Amino acid sequence: MTQQGVRRSADDVLALAPDDSSRRAGSRLGVVDPWTGVGSSAEGAVWGQCEGSGGRPYLTVVDVAGPAGPAYKCSCPSRKFPCKHALGLLLLWAAGDGSVPTGAAPDWAAEWVAGRRRRAESEQAADEGGPASGPADPEAARRRAERRADRVTAGATELEQRLCDLLRGGLATAEQSGYAMWEETAARMVDAQAPGLASKARELGAIPGSGAGWPVRLLEECALLHLLARGWLHGADLPAGLSAAVRSRVGLPTSPEGPPVRDRWLVLAQYDTADSRLTTRRIWLHGTGTGRTALVLSYGPVGRAPELALPVGRLVDAEVTPYPGTGQFRVALGERFAAPEPTAERPAGTATARAAARYGEALLHDPWLDAVPVTLDGVVPVPDGDSWQLADAKGDLAIPLSAAARAGAGLWRLVALSGGAPVTVFGECGHRGFTPLTAWPEGPGAAVPLC
Repeated sequence: MTQQGVRRSADDVLALAPDDSSRRAGSRLGVVDPWTGVGSSAEGAVWGQCEGSGGRPYLTVVDVAGPAGPAYKCSCPSRKFPCKHALGLLLLWAAGDGSVPTGAAPDWAAEWVAGRRRRAESEQAADEGGPASGPADPEAARRRAERRADRVTAGATELEQRLCDLLRGGLATAEQSGYAMWEETAARMVDAQAPGLASKARELGAIPGSGAGWPVRLLEECALLHLLARGWLHGADLPAGLSAAVRSRVGLPTSPEGPPVRDRWLVLAQYDTADSRLTTRRIWLHGTGTGRTALVLSYGPVGRAPELALPVGRLVDAEVTPYPGTGQFRVALGERFAAPEPTAERPAGTATARAAARYGEALLHDPWLDAVPVTLDGVVPVPDGDSWQLADAKGDLAIPLSAAARAGAGLWRLVALSGGAPVTVFGECGHRGFTPLTAWPEGPGAAVPLC
């Protein structure tokens, strides 16, 4: 791939920023003054040295054409990914005014780019069962899977006993015991190699004393966790699709299956969530040909954003491979055949009543599903006492916004975009309400990210 084939516009570059402050800081560095030794290669590497507050400049290099997507490295101490220096360097390069000449990369940049591409190609070969994966031993793999299944079964059995003890003693004991009880339960599930059960146990620990009605919420979540443990213990009796959902929720690794699906995918939304261990990036896609909605997950270490980033509102010509499980949205992003391009496309919307029904239907295939992707057409954000809701402009029904949506700045961007007129909104609809992620104005107009 040539450099010209991967060159991005300024909008594409700014869409990579992990937050607004990085976007602003990167924009200030997208000029010639702070940079020395800048250059680019025909293979898609860009490098430069940026003046910093210390005596030494920051060494920044970006691989915009690597096999696993764009990657960044900078000697600055920032924990954001990409950092402002990488964004500024890409903006300078995207201008295409000759300020970033083509040439040979310095050793420090060339070594990093070459090493990263070797690792990515090795991982890809391993995933495809190529020579890098080494000789397979099906019998050893089967024995490892059996040992892990036995551990998970023991953990699910212990978890069932702990839930029974909690209910026998009364939910009030959960508040008296504090978070330590749930953290200890989670540690036991980690020992059982069931990270999904561990995560659910930690979530339960945050409920006691969390406000009015917490015993009801705790009972509901305990029931769902009980259902998951029973689903694992009786997995042989479940339909294949539901059994796959149980295995995924428990935390067993799964691999994408089936032939890749190529389409021109509209990037509907992108946002990050973080816990004490990982930063998870969720990217929602809409197939303009297949009509399919797909979810790409990408992970990064705590405090750093994942490498994969796709600009919201752009079209990506790419292949995806679905993960197993009935009603599963998750896919693995495969080969991309072109850089993201601007588009006037937007997904077809539905009414608020249908959005709630869609979530109910999805629960048949995955009872632990928090929300489903939905595009609402012709809705108006309106206040509802201390809360907000999206009202159907052509009917008398409305859907409430989730607490997370009401607390974020995206709500006010949505209100400003609407100005009392109907808008199209994509988001996640679940038992906590609707969380808007992206909106489009009533007439022609670009997508407006809300998260």
